[in-house]
Formats: sequence, C-alpha cells, structure tokens
Amino acid sequence: MFKHLFSTMNEVLEEIQKEYPNSDVEKKAELDEQLQVLKTMSDEFIEAWLLFEEKLGKFYGAVPISTQTLHKELMDLDLSGKQTDEFVRGQGYYKLYMYDQAIKEFEALIRRQPDFLLARVYLAMGHLRKGEFGEAYQHFKFLLPLTDNSKMKAISYNAMGCIQVQNHNMEKAFEYFQKAYHTDPSCMEPLINLDES
Repeated sequence: MFKHLFSTMNEVLEEIQKEYPNSDVEKKAELDEQLQVLKTMSDEFIEAWLLFEEKLGKFYGAVPISTQTLHKELMDLDLSGKQTDEFVRGQGYYKLYMYDQAIKEFEALIRRQPDFLLARVYLAMGHLRKGEFGEAYQHFKFLLPLTDNSKMKAISYNAMGCIQVQNHNMEKAFEYFQKAYHTDPSCMEPLINLDES
C-alpha cells in the first residue's frame, strides 16, 4: 500500500525535476504548487508515522511479554524430551524468570539433542526475555525451516517481529507479524499480553 503511494509520489517528483529548469514563470508556479502538495503529503505521513511509532513503542515498552501464556503454548507443542532433567530444570527456571539458569539448561540439552525444537524455542525465549535480541533472533530464524508445526512457526515469527520493533525496523516487524498471523492466527497473543487490566 505505502510502496505504491510513495512510488507514485517519487514519479511525480522526478517529472517536476525534469520539467522545472526549462519552464516559464507560469509553468514554474504550477510546478511549485505540485511540489507544495507533495511536501504537505510527506510531512503528514511523517507526522502520522512518528505518532504511530511512538504509540507502538509505548505499547511494547509497557506491555510485558506474557511468560505464563507462552509457557502454556509451548507445552502444547511437543511431547518428546520433556522428561529429561535439563528440560525439567530449564522449564522450572524459565517459569521462575531465572533466565540465565534456564538458558544454561537448554543449551546443555540442545548440545546433546540438537533437533529438540521445543528446548530451542525456550532457549530463544530466554535470550529474548533477557534483552539479548541478536541471539534470540538467530535461534528463531534457525527454527523456522526445521519445523512444520504452525504454532512453533507463528511463535517464532511473532518473536522476530517483536525484535524488529525493538530495532525500530517497523516494515520488517509488520512483515513478521503478518506471517505469524497467516501461519496460525490463534498464536498472535503468546508473546504479548494484550490484557489491559
């Protein structure tokens, strides 16, 4: 939607730039009016975008990632490996918000069982909760091609979208949120607690 609009605005501007040097006074006045319209549109878009980004930033800054909701979603994903000592300890640490310890347990488990995707999701979420966005992003990105599970994919896309919001890359964030929604609409709330109470 925006790409088409800005593409059109750029085309109009390029035409004005071509015509302007060789135009007479009357034509330049007409082109000046068109330039003013483009500038006004641009200013309005920038103002609206900044207001939107500020509101979105406040929302993501003020609304915590819901660990308990996510934990329940994750536990529904995969049965294999849940009874290993590392998994049970890591899960316990995660539920207690002790992310450093949870990360250690899940890292040990993944070294032994690299294909244990649920442990890898917990590992990625532990990094995300600690604010280690680069590390979390790499784990989520790694997960995507390894699973056919729609919930796991949606959780990964959603988390990657949140990371892009933190990086102020809104276009990429929206792309990931859309992918999450199209992959599994029921998973749009596991990372963000939308309850306003």
